[in-house]
Amino acid sequence: MRCAMSERGLENKMRRLTFLLCLLLAAPAFAIDGTALLKQLDRKMEPETYEMVRKLVNIEPDGSRKEFVLYSVKKGKDKIAALFLDPASERDRSTLRLGENMWLYIPNVGKPVRITSLQSVTGGIFNNADILALEFSTEYTVEKTTEEATTYTLSLKARTGDVAYDRLTMKVDKKTTLPVSIECFAASGLLIKTLTYKDTKDFGGGLKRPATLETESPLHKGYKSLMLYGSIKARKLPDEAFTLEYLPRLKELR
Repeated sequence: MRCAMSERGLENKMRRLTFLLCLLLAAPAFAIDGTALLKQLDRKMEPETYEMVRKLVNIEPDGSRKEFVLYSVKKGKDKIAALFLDPASERDRSTLRLGENMWLYIPNVGKPVRITSLQSVTGGIFNNADILALEFSTEYTVEKTTEEATTYTLSLKARTGDVAYDRLTMKVDKKTTLPVSIECFAASGLLIKTLTYKDTKDFGGGLKRPATLETESPLHKGYKSLMLYGSIKARKLPDEAFTLEYLPRLKELR
């Protein structure tokens, strides 16, 4: 009798263990919150409101270079303006972006003119959407997130048809939550350009991020453009600075 009860008890225990094991195997794997990851990346790349100085370099197939120095200010999620400091031929030109609307001010013209995201005020591979970039989470939603040994891959879809790139494939470093590279695609699936982030630098104020952004495009073989970040720091800015009327006075912020 004791032997029979013991065998029965052991059998019940085995059934319970088997049941628990099945539950564990059937449980879904931990899902990465891609939206939270993208918002975290945005904050690590820049303060929500800031001023910045950077250099844009366009490199021709023959090795010749053209350089521009820009002073930029951004407030919130959809306001950004930039002032040309160099070269002398471009000095005091300024640009403004409010959401998906963009303007260029040229002093001797006197009136801001509309520009588009796919045009470029500097020439080269960086377009106006790259130069006056908003936060990624403002313009894109995360459709899919996958995990590799050292990186996450975020598949991003533009929130509207006004965004310069319909889709992005972004590689994010696991340790730093900073972008490694981004492939930019048109709605047709055509690869427009690849952005590569390099040279992580401490900008102060708790901001540690890549200081170099490099881009190449299969549509412009032999050409390359660089964005070199000199300084980025949080700064309170008046709403007035992000108006068409203020564009001729943007240099007053420096």
